[in-house]
Amino acid sequence: MVKNMDLICLDIEASGLGASSYPIEVAWKSTDEDCDNFLIDPGSVAGWLFWDDFAEEMHGICRVELSESGISAAEACDRLNIALQGRKVVSDAWEFDSFWLKRLFEAVDRPMQFRLIGLSEVLSPEELIQYRFACKAQLRRHRAMADVDHILQAIRSVQHSVD
Repeated sequence: MVKNMDLICLDIEASGLGASSYPIEVAWKSTDEDCDNFLIDPGSVAGWLFWDDFAEEMHGICRVELSESGISAAEACDRLNIALQGRKVVSDAWEFDSFWLKRLFEAVDRPMQFRLIGLSEVLSPEELIQYRFACKAQLRRHRAMADVDHILQAIRSVQHSVD
């Protein structure tokens, strides 16, 4: 198990939940407060056209903001690889986040140089149950960095309650 001092958590907001969706915002943060957060311009990847209006309502990120403030998919991959190279990175939604990371890195033909892991590799079965209860009590804004902060807070609370 990875303990608190070693944690890096990542969250992704996307254009939707369908098979044609793609990442539009990525945030990561470590327990020692290293972090990064950026928007991704879907215009930097041919074929990234899918947009779900309901997803936009959830995260509040519009296409205009992405085209004006987003970085290219290639720059996003480079930033992630430079910062997270060789590390294990925790996701509370591994199935979704791994899909979107794969789409991101494949879009620009780059290898992902870190490993995304799920909560089951960080928390015991008892801690996972407590984590789910802690998350239900949180009000999430569905922005990547706010979600990362909530994930870290919930993990810390369940690990401290078991210690």
